[in-house]
Amino acid sequence: MVIVSSAAQAFEPEQPECIAPANAGGGWDFTCRQIGKTLYDLKTIGSPMQVVNMAGGSGGVAYAEVVSKRNEDNDLIVAASSATTTRLAQGAFPGSTMDQVRWVGTIGADYGVIAVKKDSDINTLPELFSKVKADPSSLAFAGGSAVGGWDHLKVLLAAKAAGIEDIRKIKYIAFEGGGEAVTQLLGGHVQVFTGDISEAKGFVDSGDLKILAVLSEDRLPGEEFNKFPTAKEQGIDAIGANWRGFYAPKGMSDEAYDYWVKAIKDTYASDEWKSVMANNGLMPLEKFGPDFEKFVADQISSTQDLSREIGLIK
Repeated sequence: MVIVSSAAQAFEPEQPECIAPANAGGGWDFTCRQIGKTLYDLKTIGSPMQVVNMAGGSGGVAYAEVVSKRNEDNDLIVAASSATTTRLAQGAFPGSTMDQVRWVGTIGADYGVIAVKKDSDINTLPELFSKVKADPSSLAFAGGSAVGGWDHLKVLLAAKAAGIEDIRKIKYIAFEGGGEAVTQLLGGHVQVFTGDISEAKGFVDSGDLKILAVLSEDRLPGEEFNKFPTAKEQGIDAIGANWRGFYAPKGMSDEAYDYWVKAIKDTYASDEWKSVMANNGLMPLEKFGPDFEKFVADQISSTQDLSREIGLIK
């Protein structure tokens, strides 16, 4: 009788590859390259990670490629984020659903914030939404994503949690990036900024912005971030995490899937990755394997509900 050790049967990728569904630079490219480097530095993978940039359809081209042509590739993972679930929820990837791939895990998040000018007479999130309830047209929210995009949806999530029934009345104005949205706020053209902590922090430090709430479960770690209150502690249970993570082909073997889930989980817990997070403004968000899959399903469901309410989908 020949006995084969479990170690000999353990899966390891021969040619590890990460698809970044966009051109070089930006969040998805960062996700692939930084995780690939850290996996190799930690000797979790035996050869360097090949990063393939596959732009198109805001992630849709890569999604279709994995589903139709790479469905059984055990060596492949794909960078994803809140933008991925938003587009799946709104049907922006034609004919695609979340169950056509396997969801691996997160590597951190950039949490949403709602902020006003430093000298605004509004000091808390409940005060802000009280004004919205009294006169929805009196306040305009500005963000760096399109109508129905992530900056817009964060406001709607918070508004619903604050008890505002007709969120369609909330005025949202889209700009080309968070920086332009803040400029419009400081110029007095809009009254509220919606964005992420990483883009708001510099304006807080310069004395221009006042953060009313961070859309995280708990206060963020570190002296620089811990001073900002959460929406939750103000009685408004809204979480808005622009997560970063990975999915993998649906037809990937269970052994390969388990390997990648463990690899990402162990990397996330490493000192090396903690340093990458600190240097790039990423905040804690730990979701792996089945927990991450449920998280994705919940994100898609809530995004669909919000998108229906504002007439983006039927």
